[in-house]
Amino acid sequence: MSIQGNSVNAEYLVDGSDELKPLVGFSSSKDSTSKKEGSGWFVSAFLVVNAALGAGLLNFPIAYHQAGGVFSAVIVQSFFLVFVVLALLILGYCSDIKGCNTYQDVVLSICGPKAQLACAISVLLYCFGTCITFLIIIGDQWELFFLEVAHDLYCKTDPFYMTRAFIISVTSIAFILPLCFPKRIDFLRYASIVGVIGILYVVGLVTIKYFLPHDNPGTIATGPHSWIDVFLVVPDICFAYQCHVSIIPIYSCMGKRNIREFSKTVTLAMILCIITYTVTAALGYLQFGDTITNDILLSFNPTAEVMVAVVLVAVKTYTTYPILCFCGKAAFDTMWSMFWKMSPEEILHKEKMRRVITTLVWFTLTLLLSIFIPNIGVVIQILGAFAAVFIFVFPGMCLLKTMQNRIESGEAQPRKVYVFRWIAIVFLVLGVFIFGLTLSQAIMKDIQGAKPDSSKFTCS
Repeated sequence: MSIQGNSVNAEYLVDGSDELKPLVGFSSSKDSTSKKEGSGWFVSAFLVVNAALGAGLLNFPIAYHQAGGVFSAVIVQSFFLVFVVLALLILGYCSDIKGCNTYQDVVLSICGPKAQLACAISVLLYCFGTCITFLIIIGDQWELFFLEVAHDLYCKTDPFYMTRAFIISVTSIAFILPLCFPKRIDFLRYASIVGVIGILYVVGLVTIKYFLPHDNPGTIATGPHSWIDVFLVVPDICFAYQCHVSIIPIYSCMGKRNIREFSKTVTLAMILCIITYTVTAALGYLQFGDTITNDILLSFNPTAEVMVAVVLVAVKTYTTYPILCFCGKAAFDTMWSMFWKMSPEEILHKEKMRRVITTLVWFTLTLLLSIFIPNIGVVIQILGAFAAVFIFVFPGMCLLKTMQNRIESGEAQPRKVYVFRWIAIVFLVLGVFIFGLTLSQAIMKDIQGAKPDSSKFTCS
């Protein structure tokens, strides 16, 4: 049997032919319309939303301030959203060519093993950093909760069961770790709905408080100080809307795997994300102006309804971590199989044991690092640079290679093939530019030192 590269998704069985046939519950692109078990397009949309909505929501309002106000930020966001949605559709189209089930396997099937290795490394780093960020957010939210509901106990006696390290460790082991072991990502579909409901509460809170009487905001920017300021929102946009790493595993678990059903999933998911991010960022920024903090919830007085939002953000984060963990483990499995030159049979052998060990190591490392990293601001900037690679660079490479193969086949090609090739080139150029710009901005901020938030949640 021949197979391109050394990696094969664990969902496939080898039957001695030249094709990899999916396990029960999966289908190839050639049989995309057959009935099978899996998620419907509507439920899958919530998986996508849960993968996209997260830490970026809390950081989005201050990004509007950095970009020069609501108008300029919305214009930049609208421009990049075109590429975000196109990239999702490109990945879905390319995954159907070989029936791939992970992001890195799409890159393998189109661009070859070297590109797949680069993609797997990028996915691994991004997912690992994002999981650390999620645990940091969990610690932040519980600290704020304890400061409000048990202020004297928390500030005067500092009991061990309220310490940041203890609460992150215990709650993560109880609520996150069990969700990280399953083999299929659609196991998380119901937990994702709960997470999305929690985020919608935060949106409702910010909206209602905007229309209720509140203190006068600080200075509100009406335009960027310089043209380059508009790019300050780009890392946050990329980080906020980055669900591309998760989209292929989600697509592979859909009951009807075809572009039509996938398009409905993407459309609903993006509508929910756009409304959520834009409303929260715009109304949140207009309430506080230049006094806005990195975490929008830190800007509000610690009332009961704000405390509910704090807890719900923590709950939402518990349900999102396993999605990124799933994708990160898949990337590691790809790298492991390539390094040891494992055959498809060897990859499937002891897959369960390898998955359990990888999960435990992944969880332990992210947990330890989250305890010692206090601020998510600079982390999000760096992750935004990596997110640009998944949104622009790799989808552009796949589309360009696919169209180039069709052109080189010698057959007469419709004009749209050449149009798609130019679109792919635009993706690549824009992706390289954004990656370089956002990464340099993040490094400069890190050198200058992160500015701490002036939070109202203090023991003073």
